[in-house]
Amino acid sequence: MTGPQAPRVFHVMSKPTGAICNLDCDYCFFLSKESLYPGSEFRMPDEVLEAYVTQLLAAHRGADEVVVAFQGGEPTLMGTDFFRRVVELERRYAVPGQHVLNTVQTNATLVDDEMAAFFAEQGFLVGVSIDGPREMHDAYRVDKGGKPTYDRVIAGLRTLQKHGVEWNALTTINAANADHGLEVYRFLRDELGAQYIQLIPIVERVTPELLPLAEAGWGSRARDRPLYKQEGDLVTTRSVGAAQYGQFLVEVFDEWARKDVGDVFVPVFDTALAHWLGMHQTGACVHAQVCGEALALEHNGDLYSCDHYVEPAHKLGNIAEGRTLLQMVDSPQQKAFGRAKLDTLPAYCRSCDVRFACNGGCPKDRFLTTPDGEPGLHYLCEGYQRFFRHVDEPMQVMAALLRNGQDATGLRGWYAARDARG
Repeated sequence: MTGPQAPRVFHVMSKPTGAICNLDCDYCFFLSKESLYPGSEFRMPDEVLEAYVTQLLAAHRGADEVVVAFQGGEPTLMGTDFFRRVVELERRYAVPGQHVLNTVQTNATLVDDEMAAFFAEQGFLVGVSIDGPREMHDAYRVDKGGKPTYDRVIAGLRTLQKHGVEWNALTTINAANADHGLEVYRFLRDELGAQYIQLIPIVERVTPELLPLAEAGWGSRARDRPLYKQEGDLVTTRSVGAAQYGQFLVEVFDEWARKDVGDVFVPVFDTALAHWLGMHQTGACVHAQVCGEALALEHNGDLYSCDHYVEPAHKLGNIAEGRTLLQMVDSPQQKAFGRAKLDTLPAYCRSCDVRFACNGGCPKDRFLTTPDGEPGLHYLCEGYQRFFRHVDEPMQVMAALLRNGQDATGLRGWYAARDARG
């Protein structure tokens, strides 16, 4: 549905176990959020789950699809019966014609046949976190004892595949894999069979005082673990470099554009194409003009402005204590949070030739200074410029194909002809 009567659409990333996870990934800043809830059992109570489902469905009456999302921490710690209860509530409260899509982001190490069969039966979309081939994945994705997790992740993924569960790969780009874009992409596509690949840059922003502690990682193995906040202008050695990130995306795009358009879906490329088509509020919030439409729900019902800002200053309220999800999403506090992305964009960014596609990136990483001395430049700016300028011509080709009623896969032929000319 479109037009002035279109329903309000927003996304909530719910965390039924809060920050609790069975793994201890070094770069996972969210593990530190456990300190926000001392003494908690970190299991979403049924009354909070019911409030989440009912309020989300009610807020999206008339929408073509409602996404009910679970992340963590590790949501599969809740067990299969929790997700059975989710489906039961959805059937009770969904209005006629309302399509509900359940999504779960998981490390897959706890997935068994019972859970996978249920996910397949109910049409769950499952995101599996994997950072590439064994050595790259195991560099930072370890368990509570610091041991590698690759084999356990692959076992869980194969169980999902055995039962026919629709899945996608979520791959972080970090210091261990950033120089291997083509290898990582081919591994995900060819070895794992991924047809939907999310690429997420790791940027661990810290203050000088926090840096030594942060280098030890955010998991339970780290001593004196502080609460992670979006503060400081330094990054950890695990973080991807700006030039590295741009080159990684360029390598992946060049392979994808020649061979996989229409068969493999990479959200960062889809979002870029939407911008070249003039659809500037479509796709990933990272490159939208404004943000504030992707919120985080803690296990106890606390709602925060964004998954990256689960900290006291950005708490909007609790869905079980008066105000509803929709009321908090539409609150002055949240609207100001979302609008600040555009309002604080430096002049350097406003005049940039790829601003239409970049929009300054996520506010959490805007901690550099522009060449003319203005604060608020994104840490990955150099990489963004490299990528968006590199893809300008092929994006124009795909946009023209789509405007003419043709398939974007025609880009493959365009590349083949260009490559043949040398």
